Amino acid sequence: MTACRDCGAANAAAKAHETGFHRIIRRNGIVAVVRFHCLELTVQFTRILAIRHGETAWNRDTRIQGHTDIGLSDHGRWQVDRLAQALREEPIAAFYASDLSRARETAEAVARRHGARVQTHAGLRERSFGRFEGQTWAELESRYPAESMAWRKRVPDFAPPGGESLLQLRERVVSTVEQLAARHPGEQVLLVAHGGVLDILYRAATRLELQAPRSWELPNTAINRLLWSPEGMSLVGWADTGHLQACGGNTILDERSA
Repeated sequence: MTACRDCGAANAAAKAHETGFHRIIRRNGIVAVVRFHCLELTVQFTRILAIRHGETAWNRDTRIQGHTDIGLSDHGRWQVDRLAQALREEPIAAFYASDLSRARETAEAVARRHGARVQTHAGLRERSFGRFEGQTWAELESRYPAESMAWRKRVPDFAPPGGESLLQLRERVVSTVEQLAARHPGEQVLLVAHGGVLDILYRAATRLELQAPRSWELPNTAINRLLWSPEGMSLVGWADTGHLQACGGNTILDERSA
């Protein structure tokens, strides 16, 4: 911990003291902050509740969804109801979701408990998988072994024919979330998206490369918490499924088994 050279005040997590010069913070043109002679700055973090949509029948079948618009299964609607109950007392300033129905329906269930509306954004969509969509993992391995291997190995610039690469996905997702979070300094927002989107957010918050093996889970309707400031994202909590524990014998699917 450092101290201001003028007044001796120690820096706290959300405060900074600068002496005799200015500092400008810029991130994608969103903000610029100038500080002179012990001017105290309070950084306004945006708190993010990042949620993967409720389960679909294609999740259960290990069938690639991508941009294909698949609705929630009965069990997915049960999960969504449990999620809405768990978040009913959370202060949420805005509700954002992918425009695909499985994410939008999940966000709407939470928003109804707050008497609010959902704003959809195509930038929160799942990765586009092109001709992979509609096929199971086993079918992909059988029909397109080389392409399936590149996907499994997370080759950053590999894109399924007609789909997106991981590099393109990261650019889209991080840019979208930064734009949305910058609207709500000092507030909390809900973002409902997809497994691939949540994976990108985890990596951005923990500074992990796209090809790093995944050791974290991405369960449907798990509660994930992030902080955003103009200097980047950080991780607060991940994969809280406490609200799903009375699941009546249904397995809680991770992205790897979905």
